[in-house]
Amino acid sequence: MSDKDQPPSQDQSTADRGPGQGRDSGQNSGQGSGQSDGSDGSQRPPHKPWRTEGLPPGHGDGGKPRRPKWWKWAAWIVGGYLVLFLLTTMQDQMAGSQQTIAYTDFTAQVQKQNVAEIFARGDTIQGRLKAAAPVPGKTDQNYTKFTTERPTFANDNLYGDLQKGGATVRATPVVAQRGVLLNLLISLGPFILIALFYWWLFRRQRAAGGLGGVGGLFGGGQQKKPVDPTTVRVTFADVAGIDEVEAEIEEIVDFLKDPDKYRRLGARAPKGVLLAGAPGTGKTLLARATAGEAGVPFFSASASEFIEMIVGVGASRVRELFGEARKVAPAIIFIDEIDTIGRARGAARSIGGHDEGEQTLNQILTEMDGFSGAEGVVTLAATNRADVLDPALLRPGRFDRTITVNAPDQPGREAILKVHARGKPLAPDADLNALSKSTPGMTGADLANLLNEAALTAARQGESQITQRDLTDALEKIQLGAARNVVMPEEERRRTAYHEGGHALLGMIQKGADPVRKVSIIPRGRALGVTLSTPDADRYGYDVEYLRGRIIGALGGMAAEQEVLGVVTTGAESDLETATRIARSMVGRWGMSDAIGPVSILPSEGDARTAGVSDELLNTVDAEVRSLIEQCYADARRLLRDNRPRLDSIAEQLLLHETLDEADAYAAAGIPHNNRPELTPEPQTSARDDAS
Repeated sequence: MSDKDQPPSQDQSTADRGPGQGRDSGQNSGQGSGQSDGSDGSQRPPHKPWRTEGLPPGHGDGGKPRRPKWWKWAAWIVGGYLVLFLLTTMQDQMAGSQQTIAYTDFTAQVQKQNVAEIFARGDTIQGRLKAAAPVPGKTDQNYTKFTTERPTFANDNLYGDLQKGGATVRATPVVAQRGVLLNLLISLGPFILIALFYWWLFRRQRAAGGLGGVGGLFGGGQQKKPVDPTTVRVTFADVAGIDEVEAEIEEIVDFLKDPDKYRRLGARAPKGVLLAGAPGTGKTLLARATAGEAGVPFFSASASEFIEMIVGVGASRVRELFGEARKVAPAIIFIDEIDTIGRARGAARSIGGHDEGEQTLNQILTEMDGFSGAEGVVTLAATNRADVLDPALLRPGRFDRTITVNAPDQPGREAILKVHARGKPLAPDADLNALSKSTPGMTGADLANLLNEAALTAARQGESQITQRDLTDALEKIQLGAARNVVMPEEERRRTAYHEGGHALLGMIQKGADPVRKVSIIPRGRALGVTLSTPDADRYGYDVEYLRGRIIGALGGMAAEQEVLGVVTTGAESDLETATRIARSMVGRWGMSDAIGPVSILPSEGDARTAGVSDELLNTVDAEVRSLIEQCYADARRLLRDNRPRLDSIAEQLLLHETLDEADAYAAAGIPHNNRPELTPEPQTSARDDAS
């Protein structure tokens, strides 16, 4: 049975007075983590969007730095500045020079009334003659523009003499000369503006992650701290719970270690391996472990890092990435979340045939298909949506294999817990085996987060070791939410106690029901009370009787309130949602209705009418769903009516202690814990919600 066809999660909770609450699973810890940010043993050159590790000396950041390309630009800038500076200086020289003359010669020209205009600043006088005069001492040279210094002791009527000769006395220089400094600023001005513009552009691109690869002009995204290639690598010893996947991928490791063994028989390694599975199942960690076991360079990147606003950047980066991998082959290239750029072409997101995403995908297809089997470069990719990938990616010769990475089973969860418990001091009473049985459906990332929450809880309480109580408290916090300090009226507490007692009692007395692990009327999250039921072992197929029992158990809280108190409250909202979801799947998807027959009518997504389902058939589905839920509700009320003393006992103990663990709950109901009905695995959590 596929994941889509399974009833809602193996941790069942029924919320009672408002919308049910979901739980976000951590994806970046434990088995689900493999992304590197420069601190986990990966190298990332400053201008490249991918991370590398394990490169041999002489490659990447660990080798000899390449000669920078910008020295040519610097040479052109300096040369252009010198040419412009010389041209402006020559222009000033050619515009006409001033002749420095003695003050007596100047006064002689004033007496001759040959001065046309002057400019004076302090004792310095510059001016122009009406008619050219010979340079003193050089009869063969004449001048018209001059400069001279007036002695401080001169006692003459210079201004009056100039007026008599009709000379113009100005406040601005007659000869406008910029000078060396001004020439320097004018010649450098355009280059300074260009440099400031590119500095501003680089700053913007660095803040946005860079545009590496566009002709070298826009390269240099965010600086990444290089990592020492000798850092300890991840190996299969760090991977647990997915042994069957390890066995499939060990063949690639063996080929990279000893390729001649396969070439002698004419075999070649898969050119690509696609790891498909839910978030947190360990796809990225498995890829890094593959590189660590093979002892080869490892290039990792997220598919979204290849996409930029400028068309062609993604394709350029793909070419550069595969080119770098070929230089150090054998090597492994890992592309995370490949569905970002690997979606089927021609989809609604594409605009014509030249969309940036399509160009990047086409380049990946070309690079993978261009391998010669002897290059020793293997491409690994991870995705959560293998169904949306382009068929060209999945054909033989590109991604030859698709390996599905599922959530671990109970032994796998125990092994994962042991891996993540390394370095954490566990108390003698800490039982990882029991914890693994209470966590069905959890991935490696979830389990890593669980142990981390337990460690945080122990640290807050000042403990030196992580106890079993810390582990169970962390599990309750993750599955049920953090406890709230809410003071409820006594009437509300009593109603909540009967509500949760109804869930618990039906879980105890129904044949094949999951064992009740904990019952509580302590508010958590939006729930006023919680009943937790989890199986002893994993189960992957579900029959009609088990699913009917799930619906009856979900309706137990509402049935108890109506049977004992004669009321129906909003606390059964999420209970009704759970019951309706299971009933609709039974009738419309799993063929468990005689009126509908073995026909799948309701799609997992979208409207059934678009698939050609008639309104009449949909009305029949609705009628069958309502009939099924009404029958289950009647059964729930009958069972509670027949076992009323047990229900009263559970409610009384809840009002007294607020929380009952597994043994106490069965003791309160008067049901021998070791003689409970045969168990089937599918966890359930029933919670009484806050009022919306």
